[in-house]
Amino acid sequence: MADSLLITGASQLLTLGGRGPRRGNFLSNLGLVENGALLVREGVIAAVGTRAQVEARPETRTAEKLDVGGRVALPGFVDSHTHLVHAASRAEEYELRIQGASYEEIARKGGGILNSVKKLRGATADELKKRAHAALKQFAAHGTTTVEAKSGYGLDVASELKVLKLHKELAAGQPLEIVSTFLGAHVVPEEFHKKKEGSKQYIQLLEENLLPEIAARKLAEFCDVFCERGAFSVQESKRILQAGRQWGLAPRMHAEQLSRTGATRLAILLRAASCDHLEKVNRGDIQALGKSETLATLLPGCDFHLGLKKYAPARTLIDAGAIVALATDYNPGTSPTVSMPMILSLACSQLRMTPAEAIAAATINAAYALRREKQIGSLEVGKQADLAVFEVADYREIPYYFGVNHCWMTVKRGRVIHATKDSRN
Repeated sequence: MADSLLITGASQLLTLGGRGPRRGNFLSNLGLVENGALLVREGVIAAVGTRAQVEARPETRTAEKLDVGGRVALPGFVDSHTHLVHAASRAEEYELRIQGASYEEIARKGGGILNSVKKLRGATADELKKRAHAALKQFAAHGTTTVEAKSGYGLDVASELKVLKLHKELAAGQPLEIVSTFLGAHVVPEEFHKKKEGSKQYIQLLEENLLPEIAARKLAEFCDVFCERGAFSVQESKRILQAGRQWGLAPRMHAEQLSRTGATRLAILLRAASCDHLEKVNRGDIQALGKSETLATLLPGCDFHLGLKKYAPARTLIDAGAIVALATDYNPGTSPTVSMPMILSLACSQLRMTPAEAIAAATINAAYALRREKQIGSLEVGKQADLAVFEVADYREIPYYFGVNHCWMTVKRGRVIHATKDSRN
């Protein structure tokens, strides 16, 4: 592809331009440009505006031209919460839940996260890499251009390092951007359950054996903790996240998913990048988030797959001024989906977000959750040319057609990384 690329002919170009993350009423401001175009130079946006404005620039004469034929173009989705590397599905647990078993009942019998741990420890790096690589292709096919990836299915030194090294290899070996998160504090591994003060011993392992190695090899940017009954308490989570920060890893948290633990308040206190899930937040938590810079990342795919009736209170969070993001929570047990368009559908139908709010939450706000808002999440001059083009007449049709993938083309840093058969003709 030429150094310069003119992407033109978008009936609607959603730029998401503007300062700061989207809050309140501003969340629905998409920066929509009708009959839009943008000029890309060496993978970076050099100009954006109406087709007439951009094509009037003299440098477009020598640029390669990509006409999207009246389709809708928007920033590539930023999926800010995934468990990318895992060994196998947990379809057997899916069937058990349908028959009435709860998530916590399955976990107490050795299922859940510990099931995935057992499978990952028994898998080779090549097997894990092949599975993750296939998933990344599907992410791109649904319009996603950046993916956060957590460890947390290894839970011993060798396996956690194996997963984090795979994040690095995958980032270098395919076009999607991967942001690595250390989730060694997912649950306490089975081999520590019968030990005296097993949780304390496992936390010491994280602090003394894993965090220094991760920092030395630069294998992660964030440290995450599952703060929940049966996982880690608020005090344990605080200790782990502070240790991670000492080694240069910014905090983020799984918070208030199955029960209210106080994790949200801890996330705010630690100025965490995000607290994710939030199905069980109370009004005080919501008001505190509205005054903070910590993002509220909502994961409706998890609630949908688990068959839960209560979703996170998106409308109350938005009305309180909280910074709301959306992500897939792609994982083998509770949200086995790579489809951000499906997440937008759930956000609209179950969380009562508008299509505009959902798109902003899955692009620019999600970029803030990964602290990459200066590079991705919107179509503005100086940012990476990351965009998704959809075969729809109006952006509202992206979530409207639930369970249907209308992504026509995906572009990362000005290079086409996914295209339908029709788009190649």
